[in-house]
Amino acid sequence: MDMKRDYFEDIQLFRTNTVLVATVVFLAVLAIVPFFAGAYTLYVLNLIAIHSIVAIGLNILVGYTGQISLGHAGFFAIGAYSCVLLMVKAGVPFIFALPAAGFISAVFGFVLGLPSLRLEGPYLAIATLGFGMAVTQVISHSDFTGGHMGIKAPPMSVGPFVADTGAAQYAVIVTITVILAIAAVNLVKSRVGRAFVAIRDSEVAAEAMGINLPYYKTLAFAVSAFYTGIAGALMAFALEHVSAGSFNLILSITFLAMVIVGGLASVMGSILGAALLTYLQLKLLVIQEAPGIGPFLLEVSKRFLTPEGIPNIQSIVIGAIMIAIVIFEPLGMHGIYLRTKRYWRTWPF
Repeated sequence: MDMKRDYFEDIQLFRTNTVLVATVVFLAVLAIVPFFAGAYTLYVLNLIAIHSIVAIGLNILVGYTGQISLGHAGFFAIGAYSCVLLMVKAGVPFIFALPAAGFISAVFGFVLGLPSLRLEGPYLAIATLGFGMAVTQVISHSDFTGGHMGIKAPPMSVGPFVADTGAAQYAVIVTITVILAIAAVNLVKSRVGRAFVAIRDSEVAAEAMGINLPYYKTLAFAVSAFYTGIAGALMAFALEHVSAGSFNLILSITFLAMVIVGGLASVMGSILGAALLTYLQLKLLVIQEAPGIGPFLLEVSKRFLTPEGIPNIQSIVIGAIMIAIVIFEPLGMHGIYLRTKRYWRTWPF
């Protein structure tokens, strides 16, 4: 039996030497990827890393605290525009504009967290949905933010280092992702993380134990918005342009799907879910636009679905995969990982 002998075992970052070695190997692989991967592969990995940050932040809110949000596309937009505008309009260096964008998003997250003190379930979902839609409308109708045309993002730079290539962007984005992932793991193991979990399990019991519900509920929204704002800023530089049309309701639903598919209350699950859905979206988009394959999918949708066909049939495929994962593996990708680890731990018995 694997018995715990010290309270420190509950909060240590690496529980076993195996986990430590696996983490070191994984980080080493991430470090050598730019020397072997092509430009498109680096672009895909950058998107996966950015979406992983969003999924981790949203999981802190949904998985660990038990709150719901359909407005994270709004925080994503606030982070992207805040960072770009600080650099373009105010001349703030990237190293300061990036955390500033995160904190600006966190302020909006704190304000949005105030309704969570009185709302829950579908009512809170509608409130956050309205916030996300309002942010998009305000940005798209403001000349200061470039209106519907958006604004071009300058290259990321840290001192003399300018990230103007895919490999350089990969180095910056993945480094920030690793730092934020480690910070999230430490957060959920801390006193704050235990308070989040207590609120998720039972607000009445948490309050009876002396947990300040208004403080921790709004803090969860602020932390989640901070992560999403950082990710939005990185996305602006990865795409080299930011426009309000990209931050729609579908994006918020996709973020929530990454968390559910990956596994609630799991940092690793957030990363796995983000990687899976990001890859599927890009892969199915390439397949549909490929010569011959795209018309074939459209013809199949005409034959079996509607007379007019469904041009965006890749969304249906992704939705079917998500439904299958939720039905057959409620714990998501993290549940598959746990069962695989348990199998090899007891193999061959």
